[in-house]
Parts: sequence; C-alpha cells; structure tokens
Amino acid sequence: MTGVSIEVHLRPSDLAAQLRADARAGLTSRPKWLPPRWFYDSRGSALFEEITRLPEYYPTRAEREILAAQAEELARLTTPKTLIELGSGAAEKTRLLLDAFRAEGSLGAFVPVDVSTSALVEATGALADDYPGLHVRGMVADFTRHLDRLPASGPRVVAFLGGTIGNLLPGDRARFLADLRSVLAPGEWLLLGADLVKDPAVLIPAYDDAAGVTAEFNRNVLHVLNRELGADFDVDAFTHRARWDSEHEWIEMRLRAARPMTVRLSAIDTTVDFQDGEELWTETSAKFRREGLVAELAEAGFAVRRWWTDRRGWFSLSLAEAVLT
Repeated sequence: MTGVSIEVHLRPSDLAAQLRADARAGLTSRPKWLPPRWFYDSRGSALFEEITRLPEYYPTRAEREILAAQAEELARLTTPKTLIELGSGAAEKTRLLLDAFRAEGSLGAFVPVDVSTSALVEATGALADDYPGLHVRGMVADFTRHLDRLPASGPRVVAFLGGTIGNLLPGDRARFLADLRSVLAPGEWLLLGADLVKDPAVLIPAYDDAAGVTAEFNRNVLHVLNRELGADFDVDAFTHRARWDSEHEWIEMRLRAARPMTVRLSAIDTTVDFQDGEELWTETSAKFRREGLVAELAEAGFAVRRWWTDRRGWFSLSLAEAVLT
C-alpha cells in the first residue's frame, strides 16, 4: 500500500489537559519544574531547528555523520519492512535511513510518530512526494503513552534519534525501554541515538550558545503558558541557566527569576510565587557511557549488536535487537 495517512491518537484536548496537569503539578512543587515537551509549539520548534545549526550544538551534526557512514550496513543487517521513528519532527536525518532501506529493497512503510499534527502533515507530504511507492503513515501520538498503537507489520526498526532518550529521567527511561520492548517481537530492532559524556567545556556551550538562541528556546515555555493558560509571566524577567551535574552526568536547563514576582495562571486558577533567584527546572539532558547504556538496554530486553560513534566520539548510535529474556 502506498500514499499518505495520518492517525490521531492524541487530540488537542488531550494536550491541553496534560499541559494544565503539568503546570499545576510542576509549578507548585519544590523545586519548580516543567516537562520539556512544552517548548515545542510552532515558535519553539523553529527555534530548536535554529539551535541544530549553531556551531556549539554538535549532536545533530555528529548523529548525521554516523547515519551517513552506517546507513547501508544498517539496511543490510535489519532489512525492515517498516521503519518507525519516535519523535520524528521534520524527519530530515531519517532520509538517510530511507534511502538505504529503499536501496536494500525491503522497506514498504515509514511511520513517523510525533505530538504535532502540523509537523506530521508537512513531513509526511514531503516524504510521500520524494519516495513514491512508500506508504507514509503518520501517527499523532505520545511515545510514552501510545507504543501499543504502533503498526504490527514487521519486521520493524524503531528509530529514536537525536539524544531524546536523555530527556527521560532514569526511572522513566527504564519504563519507556521496557514498554517498547513489550511491543516488539524478538528479532526486531531499536536504533537509538544517545549523547555521550564529555568535557563540560563542550557540553555547556551546546546548551548555552553565544547567540542566545537556546535562551530564547528555554523561555519559550513561558510564552506557551501565557498563551494557553492565561498566565502573566514577565518572560524577560527570567534568565537562562545551563549547568552540568557531574554526579548524575546530565545537563540541567533552568529559568532563574531575576526578581520576586507573583504569577497568575487563570486557566487553572493558580497563583505561583517566585523568589529572587528561584529557578524553574525545564529540561534534563542525560549523557551516557557505553557500558551504562548497554546495561540499561539489556535490562529492558535488548542486546546491542552494533555501536557506532562520530569521529570525535561525542555521540553514539546503537543498534539493539529485541531478544528473549
């Protein structure tokens, strides 16, 4: 079957309810927090695309380097009928995989999964034009909630790229990997992009660039709350902070209040006080070591069959097979 289809498992009302729940829970906690998913409205997505082109932000270039070098071997090893990409966005890097899998002759369908309907509509239309004969089946879904909705036509390769795995805290990460393994058959594959531990002098600028784009991206979550929840955040009164936590080996992004303030969120009938210097935790980006990631995958029921890095050893791509446990 060829052409384009889009399945909706996550409706705007679902997202609105989740935003209200996250804002109520996170902003009344100590320390205050918000999940990074709320960065990505249309403005936030555009800012992140700009971030990926910044000289300080190496992950996108490093992962593309690996994919360009290893896509043909990936295709030979896996020969999938269906390629699924979780958190696909514009699916630009995925074209390297599509080209290799199509050349191998096995691929019949590509399933991009994303929470953004508009992003999927744009991406699926372009891919269908560029890959005639390929069925592009977009899914508007949350990969932490809807893995059981993935199409079952295998053999399958599930790609989870960009280092997004690092945005999940360890417990959430273990649950996600176990849930993913539960919907795959033995012999199916996970292709996982993960950023690696390295010198903080390299890591921190990737999340605190000289041009201030990441700072705008971080503050964008406050614009989202102002628009969607009737909040009155003074966005310019928050400064961007990126710090390396050497104990947990992750980057933390935070927003620091530059003065005391009281913020009203009318849609959830909530008032939040910020003290001078108080921080709102907006993202965790874990960095990995090979032995630790291999162990996490093994615990979930995956065996790593290939491990690649870019030429500097800054970013990894692992090919893990679902195995019997």
